[in-house]
Amino acid sequence: MKPKILAIIPARGGSKGVPRKNIRKLVDKPLIAWTIEEAKKSKYITRTILSSEDPEIIEVAKQYGCEVPFVRPLELAQDDTPGIEPVLHVVDQCPGFDYIVLLQPTSPLRTFEDIDGCIELIFKNKSPACVSVSIADTSPYWMYTMQEKEQLSPLLTNEFFSRRQDLPKVYALNGAVYVAKVSWLQNKKTFITDETIGYVMSESHSLDIDTEEDFLYCDWKMRKGVQ
Repeated sequence: MKPKILAIIPARGGSKGVPRKNIRKLVDKPLIAWTIEEAKKSKYITRTILSSEDPEIIEVAKQYGCEVPFVRPLELAQDDTPGIEPVLHVVDQCPGFDYIVLLQPTSPLRTFEDIDGCIELIFKNKSPACVSVSIADTSPYWMYTMQEKEQLSPLLTNEFFSRRQDLPKVYALNGAVYVAKVSWLQNKKTFITDETIGYVMSESHSLDIDTEEDFLYCDWKMRKGVQ
């Protein structure tokens, strides 16, 4: 039997880094629309819903065909609300699904192929959770902490690499796709444990919009077709 998969797009109104970013125009449509449209192209997602407390975001999401079955409680839309809490709230409000896919609207370059690739990997490996990652642009093997009197101390002290080509590949969460079995997520209350596997996305699809500079750069990339 084909598993039932619920996609959640979380979008609260109180963005600080880029005010009202979720409904701000990116190229020719609101930021959130790019994620809604890619989710709807997925061949695995059964249902896509928005979780938001903001009436304007809700209206925009509906215009682009996203379901909004409830309004997120205000206590789950605060600056200090742990990111997993709105997800678990959705799970309670929308029972009957086998898997959850979390798609943050701040990753507008993520494609439906990335979404489906992450889902396929979790099926292939029979894992309880899979998250998207990209190759880190800065290696922790070349990072330092600063001690007293500005003395540098290697972050990782077990090995030293003098040439970039010798550095081990390291990966960073890119925030684009999170997938997990519902029962497992309800138990663990996180997508990241030692059971979680990683789906490698290209750097060009991994841009996460957190600042005004990120937004402007993403807009430029999309207008110019830069990969």
